[in-house]
Amino acid sequence: MTVDSTSYESVKHLPFAGNQFPAVVTEPIMFNLAKNGQPVTLLCINDASQVPPSLMRVLYREFKYIVDEGLTYPHHVTMDYQGFQEYWFHHFVGVLVEGHYASVQELPIEESEQFWDERYLGDFYVKPNYIGRCSHVCNAGFKTHHGKRGLGLGKELGRKYLEVAPQLGYKYSVFNLVFETNKASLKIWDDLGFERIGYVKNAAVLKGHDGFVGAVMFGKDL
Repeated sequence: MTVDSTSYESVKHLPFAGNQFPAVVTEPIMFNLAKNGQPVTLLCINDASQVPPSLMRVLYREFKYIVDEGLTYPHHVTMDYQGFQEYWFHHFVGVLVEGHYASVQELPIEESEQFWDERYLGDFYVKPNYIGRCSHVCNAGFKTHHGKRGLGLGKELGRKYLEVAPQLGYKYSVFNLVFETNKASLKIWDDLGFERIGYVKNAAVLKGHDGFVGAVMFGKDL
């Protein structure tokens, strides 16, 4: 692939190498779900402090659920609340919720965890996949509310990731480990135009599987 001079100029000073991430995508993205027309908002979060505490607890609980499920993430034990925030909110996080919110400041701070559990749909992080001179290549992690699967939320989040990641300044996306047993995820990335750039044999020991499970590596220009 040939990279044009404009693209090169934008990254040659290694903007992410020092873990400095300017808040360049801040406005919420309001749209309607393709499957049922439900109005939703992708909250564009550049710092964990922007998230109401009760909503943060919902995000953490969903992370713990997925880790305990043992089927899609490489983690075998969960991390504590603070560790989750440091890991997940390294650069940018998009949080998908029901309803329309014109700004993060509009979010109700005092609402209960139940309030946000009913409205939370899913989220994803974006951060460098590599360090230093390769930090313009990004990675992302996705999760959807386990009680709301079947609404096409994974693909909705994937589409928004492809919209947001280049705005953040990234030039290429790499997903390191999409387990071959995760058929839904494989289909999403195939459908969204990602390339299968590699395969990791015997990559994981997953719950409910007697043998090792391989993983597909995906890549895509942004």
